[in-house]
Amino acid sequence: MENVKILLCCGAGMSSGFLASNCRKVAKKKKLPVSVEARSHAEVAEYLSSIDILMLGPHYAPELDKYEALAQPYNLPVVVIPQDIYATLDGERLINLALDKINK
Repeated sequence: MENVKILLCCGAGMSSGFLASNCRKVAKKKKLPVSVEARSHAEVAEYLSSIDILMLGPHYAPELDKYEALAQPYNLPVVVIPQDIYATLDGERLINLALDKINK
């Protein structure tokens, strides 16, 4: 598996930053070729050409269609992070979800 690039999106990139940090710890521990970054919703368009999946904070669920339209030219999956994963900052489950979506 080549390096998988995951972009987490939230309001200012703060809460998703903690989740991204937990993901990086899990990836390092399990030796997974995964990189995870967290960015503000305003920065998403700048990264679409260089990522494998876009994952939105649960509070962006109402805007899923908008982000899917942005990602469509890049053939990227867009996923709303389930509230329980987001609230518990569960990096392992988030990586598993991302890899499942990418491999479908």
